[in-house]
Amino acid sequence: MPQKIINGIGYRGEVSRLLEELGAKKPLIVCNYISDKHRLDSILNNAGVSFTYFVDFSSNPLYDEVCKGIASFWRNKCDSIIAIGGGSAIDVAKCIKLFCKMGKDINYLQQEYTDSGISLIAIPTTAGTGSESSRYAVIYYEGKKQSITHESILPNIVILDAELLQTLPLYQKKCTLLDALCQGIESWWSVNSTGESKEYSKVAVEDIMRNMELYLSDHENIEAAERIMTASNYAGRAINITQTTAPHAMSYKLTSLYRLPHGHAVAICMPKVWRYMLENENKVTDQRGNEYLCTVFQEISKSLGCESPEEVVGWFEKLLHKLEIKSPLGTLAEVEILAGSVNPVRLKNNPVSINEEAFYKLYKQIVMGE
Repeated sequence: MPQKIINGIGYRGEVSRLLEELGAKKPLIVCNYISDKHRLDSILNNAGVSFTYFVDFSSNPLYDEVCKGIASFWRNKCDSIIAIGGGSAIDVAKCIKLFCKMGKDINYLQQEYTDSGISLIAIPTTAGTGSESSRYAVIYYEGKKQSITHESILPNIVILDAELLQTLPLYQKKCTLLDALCQGIESWWSVNSTGESKEYSKVAVEDIMRNMELYLSDHENIEAAERIMTASNYAGRAINITQTTAPHAMSYKLTSLYRLPHGHAVAICMPKVWRYMLENENKVTDQRGNEYLCTVFQEISKSLGCESPEEVVGWFEKLLHKLEIKSPLGTLAEVEILAGSVNPVRLKNNPVSINEEAFYKLYKQIVMGE
């Protein structure tokens, strides 16, 4: 069945009805902190729905934490999952859904992925990851990022309720918004892009640009929050088709090494990667050719309100300065660690090839200002 997306304030009140629609009676609620947790409790209690919370996971979720979630799912005899939170909560819920019927004695990451048949409802409380509409999840195993991919982990139902964004700290709003913006840009230029994905990217990028300032400056403006939340969802739909590219591939070790939020890490990579691609037009890997890529870069630039791709690089750096999104200070030893950390599989989606030597220079620019 296609994913059902419900967009509007107050639709959390429909959770009990949606569970009934899915034939679910006892959900495991995978949840970060939410300011009005009591409201969801009341909705489910009033509907006579039995439920259990699972909150024992970190912002960069670990494999062992997912295992704890699976144990809680079975111990409490749950039959479905509700994810409420940012990308980490939704990713943990996806992994619990995917792994919960696998053999317990073998590492879940080493087993064949199949559809568990467990229903999943996602209620994002941030606008940025787009995880609610993608078939991907990210967890960490023994300090290394694991990209989990399977069609069945796409949530059955998504509820986009912009009221949940109003209590977010400003820094978190900035980081998640930048993540969505980078997703839209990367999907647009990805070698896997299609007509459909590029339409999603265009909507995401342009709606973020139109509503960014008001969303960040006026916490009470629910219309701006709704538009940003919808834009984030479109970015998620775009990368569900294309996957992300080099800025995301570079971000993960920055996140773990310097404890940066994911969106912060991606954003500081974006202008450096784009400048590199503009300076290395002879290394285009997209089979549609250099001329095609130049057209795509120009289209993205226009949606960002810039005259040219060259102008975008400077504009993006000024945006990061304005939003006070700073690069961490690193050492040469850390640059070497970073340069060797990038997953080459993710780089296959990038329209311009980048080797380890180039990554060394890019990371050096990012964490040492050189």
